[in-house]
Amino acid sequence: MSSPATAPPAPNNLKRIVAASLIGTTIEWYDFFLYGSAAALVFNKLFFPDSDPLVGTLLSFLTYAVGFAARPLGALVFGHYGDRLGRKKLLVLSLLLMGGATFAIGLLPTHATIGSAAPVLLTVLRLVQGFALGGEWGGAVLLVSEHGDARRRGFWASWPQTGAPAGQLLATGVLSLLTALLSESAFGTWGWRIPFLLSGVLVIVGLWIRLSVDESPVFRQALAQAEARKAAHTTDAERMPLVSVLRHHWRDVLVAMGARMAENISYYVITAFILVYATTSAGVSKQTALNAVLIASAVHFAVIPVWGALSDRIGRRPVYLLGAVGVGLWMFPFFWLVDTGGFGNLILAVTVGLVLHGAMYAPQAAFFSEMFATRMRYSGASIGAQFASVAAGAPAPLIATALLSDYGSSTPIALYVIAAALLTVIAVGAAKETRHRDLADIEPSAGMELAAARAADAHNV
Repeated sequence: MSSPATAPPAPNNLKRIVAASLIGTTIEWYDFFLYGSAAALVFNKLFFPDSDPLVGTLLSFLTYAVGFAARPLGALVFGHYGDRLGRKKLLVLSLLLMGGATFAIGLLPTHATIGSAAPVLLTVLRLVQGFALGGEWGGAVLLVSEHGDARRRGFWASWPQTGAPAGQLLATGVLSLLTALLSESAFGTWGWRIPFLLSGVLVIVGLWIRLSVDESPVFRQALAQAEARKAAHTTDAERMPLVSVLRHHWRDVLVAMGARMAENISYYVITAFILVYATTSAGVSKQTALNAVLIASAVHFAVIPVWGALSDRIGRRPVYLLGAVGVGLWMFPFFWLVDTGGFGNLILAVTVGLVLHGAMYAPQAAFFSEMFATRMRYSGASIGAQFASVAAGAPAPLIATALLSDYGSSTPIALYVIAAALLTVIAVGAAKETRHRDLADIEPSAGMELAAARAADAHNV
């Protein structure tokens, strides 16, 4: 029997909520990935012109990594207020911050105009992007997870995850179209600004949809219970969500961080670093590399809900482990196929890599949501996901580019991803299966240890 908080919502209402989360995450990831692609293609020349090409690319990716450094701060701030005030308000704020920063990048003067101030301003705007994205992911997946039917939570919660490939698809598609239509000189002079300025239009659409959805019923119920306890003076003052997470859920935070390693590192090697590797080592044109990522991202978008639905049937852990093992095994064939220089082989390499990545990314939303209690769920899921990104996704293109520069070979890069896959297998292997958990039932009352709630949950399962 479902509790009132987790009873299946009306289909039309749930679809609107899923659409709001998906469109919002698509816009946010479009903004974030657009920078990554531009960093690989033009920012090294526009903002770091005094360096040689490969060093310029390294510096460009360094400003790219700075965005990841701000994501944990965003997770802390958005998580705290999202657990206190609600998911919806914070999601609107994150969309405004991300869209505003991206639009501003499109207006930014380059090094040729204002000198060293240009990369400084670029770095500041990248920090704002990272801060916003650090708060976006947790809120978007929780809004769907806490509205959705518990029996199909993996499927519904995977839809906001498709915002990543959709954003990648949109960003890469716009860049691919512009590089095809414009000369290299025109693209480098003014054409690169167009995708960033388009973000302003997308944000308006995203806000209109996101403002139309309701707050999570699970959160509203938990907030009402907390306020009732406070009014009755039956408990001590409620702890800060961060404090509660570190007290009750520190193991889950570590599991989430370990689970993110292979997922995050493999994704940025396959989609961002590949634009550098394919064009410099495999002799592939910029347009060909972009088109391969474009096609693979479309497939990635399609398979994520399939993996999410499978996690509802066999569990989050088996699907996640399949993806981690698969990505590790695929890395050497991935680079062998890219090294051939053939367009078909390049598409195959990136597509298979992203399909396997999807097996980790799809169940991640429900998996992380189910680990944490409602009044600390935004903080817990965001902290686990975003703190890992500093060690995983942030330096991945930078490390891969440095390894290529030092060794001139893809072998150390493949071994780097394989090591991350092993770490993820260990973390997920040590976790408990969560797919049967009711998100309302794992809310611990004040002063109770979460272990008691988990013991009851295990007994019911």
